[in-house]
Amino acid sequence: MDMPLGFLGSELERAIAAGAATPAHVMPPAEPLGAQAALRERERRFRELLGALPAAVYTTDAAGRITYYNEAAAALWGQRPHIGASEWCGSWKLYWPDGRPMPHDECPMAVAVKEDRPARDMEAVCERPDGTRVPFIAYPTPLHDEAGLLVGAVNTLVDISERKRTEEQQALLVRELHHRVKNTLATVQAIMGSTARSSTTIDEFKTALIGRIGSLAKTHLLLSDESRVTTFADIVHSELDAFDDGNGARVRLKGPSVEVPARLAVSLGMAIHELGTNAAKFGALSVGGGKVNVAWTVTIETTRRTLNIDWVERGGPPVHAPARQGFGSRLLEFVLPGQIQAKTKIDYRPAGVRVHCAVPLPAESAA
Repeated sequence: MDMPLGFLGSELERAIAAGAATPAHVMPPAEPLGAQAALRERERRFRELLGALPAAVYTTDAAGRITYYNEAAAALWGQRPHIGASEWCGSWKLYWPDGRPMPHDECPMAVAVKEDRPARDMEAVCERPDGTRVPFIAYPTPLHDEAGLLVGAVNTLVDISERKRTEEQQALLVRELHHRVKNTLATVQAIMGSTARSSTTIDEFKTALIGRIGSLAKTHLLLSDESRVTTFADIVHSELDAFDDGNGARVRLKGPSVEVPARLAVSLGMAIHELGTNAAKFGALSVGGGKVNVAWTVTIETTRRTLNIDWVERGGPPVHAPARQGFGSRLLEFVLPGQIQAKTKIDYRPAGVRVHCAVPLPAESAA
């Protein structure tokens, strides 16, 4: 405020002179100093108005020298350019949206002044002295005096950082969707092949395939609910609740709340589905008094966590080791170690099948 009248003051003076011709019956002011004081007061209020705006606003003269900027502009630039010396824009460095350096004399304000036309929706990126970058849209507009001569321009800079972050997040989600669809189709193809090899009749193939695809769909439904995290308990309940009697007498689940990353949830869902299907066809859940206990714990070490899962069947028909390896055992013994680095052990005890599975969890989720 203690700077001498600059571009804004001159513009106000010209505006007042052009629109305030003194009528013949009105006595002109006797003290021109009073008019100067009023003019300065108007400029002070004008500066306060611009300074209160949340948007970055600055002005230049016809040569491109900065004549005014508000606090929002200084915050966006990360510095305070020199009035009357800095040209075109107060940014330390400028870039085009594709990352190429943008000379200051090619910035939107320079285009508006040099071509004497408003420039709209021009995007650029400001780099602050601390290295941070801010994408923005500029709206420079030339200013003219009462004779129509170009005297400078005013520019408004709109920070679009949040919009850019949203666009990047959407692009990331689209790429993730493509990746998951590709993986899901590959999983379905593998399920069909393995089910065909382990089935002896068309009806057996149809029943097994429908169940396995349904298992895959239920687990993906869990992952699609963005309002809540997917836990291992959610996965187990989605696969085994249909076999329980509602009182927990046939299927008992016990374990802490453990969040499961998306890349592990599908594989674990398929494994629990295979164990449940096998128990319903040949094991403890195939008879009235059979029971399945599923317990899990988490082991926390210095650099990693491990989800330990124990599946125990009892009360079913006598168990014998299978003569041939089916889809479920291949999934547990080969697919899980290859996909999620799990360590699995299957014990075919006469009293009931027991399975132990140790699944590595991300260390960063230890809290």
